[in-house]
Amino acid sequence: MPMSDAFKQRLFPELERIAEHFGTPFHIYDEAGILDTGARLKEAFAGIEGFQEYYAVKALPNLKILELMKRMGFGFDCSSIPELVMARRVGAGPMEIMFTSNNTAPHEFTAAAADGGCILNLDDISLIAKVPEPFPELICFRYNPGPRRTGNVIIGNPVEAKYGVTHNQVVDAYRQARERGAKRFGLHTMVASNELDYTYMVETARMILEVAELVMNELGIRFEFVNIGGGFGIPYRPDDSPLDLARMSREITALFDDFRARHGQAPRMVMESGRWMTGPHGVLVTRAINHKDTYRRYIGVDACMSSLMRPAIYGAYHHIDVPGAEGRPTEVVDVVGSLCENNDKFAVQRELPRIEEGDLLVIHDTGAHGHAMGFQYNGRLRPQELLLRADGRVELIRRAETLDDYLATQTFEPRTLAL
Repeated sequence: MPMSDAFKQRLFPELERIAEHFGTPFHIYDEAGILDTGARLKEAFAGIEGFQEYYAVKALPNLKILELMKRMGFGFDCSSIPELVMARRVGAGPMEIMFTSNNTAPHEFTAAAADGGCILNLDDISLIAKVPEPFPELICFRYNPGPRRTGNVIIGNPVEAKYGVTHNQVVDAYRQARERGAKRFGLHTMVASNELDYTYMVETARMILEVAELVMNELGIRFEFVNIGGGFGIPYRPDDSPLDLARMSREITALFDDFRARHGQAPRMVMESGRWMTGPHGVLVTRAINHKDTYRRYIGVDACMSSLMRPAIYGAYHHIDVPGAEGRPTEVVDVVGSLCENNDKFAVQRELPRIEEGDLLVIHDTGAHGHAMGFQYNGRLRPQELLLRADGRVELIRRAETLDDYLATQTFEPRTLAL
């Protein structure tokens, strides 16, 4: 959601000083806001015994952010070797890491099994035979409901998704895993992205419990946990209504209570929220450096889509503040970067206070899928990341990329193959 008033009050009075000290552009994250969101999530689902959040590392893969998650008792949802390494580096143990495979290569299975292993969440029934010995005692599968469920508007039709085992495969997947030696079981699904309608998440929980019940009845196994995935949405636009966490948690808790009443036990519920945990608690700060009047009025800034891709690839809306411009007349502008791509725009035909060269712009909701989705096209490098600590300190938590970084992978011992 557009940044909280508390975040603004902590940041805006010191913003020019921060920008002068560190330079622009930069992403800056709010420690106090992240910790508060984590506390609210734990409180909301406290009625489900053994509830666990596995933070989706892909949303904001920074060691200092992962340290905050570990401090709150959260685990980590990983899908690559670097994400595994980061989770282990902040002290996560085997049961605190869920490795959700996706077109997984043999060396990735080896990495997942290293250092005591992790919770292996397989994406496809064909992967069972490819998991190296010893086969994990605890195994999980990602379930894709296909035509049995309509995906939300962002994640799309489950039939077209590359993820997960089908409904007709799910029982056989657990049978084959048991034959390979699995004795403990989990079940996972992910059918939403940035969903603001809480009832969709309730129905996801209902669906996954029904699938668990189906497998239990067929094979006589018990599930240690079910994972309802992520997808909790944040209101990027100021007039969007936030996700109703209180009603959602009450109704999901009731589903688990009903399951326990019917079966004498219920699995733990886990989830992998990323965007909801950190998205609203980050902003991209960039400085206006040019203006251009042609067929439109353009405001050029010193960041580009290497810092934030979402507006370019999704047409996503990110709210923009211009601190210090209060009271100025407004104008309709495109806010653009310097990349040689016409979609390198943070805002298109947006009404904003008149922006003067040298003004700082604060682009909201970049705490998830912001810096993480950056790239180096056109030789434009990714910016630094800062953390606004709860005690008021501002800490550099990732330096900006340099030309040496860009050239590093082109500097190596010669290697050729004669044909």
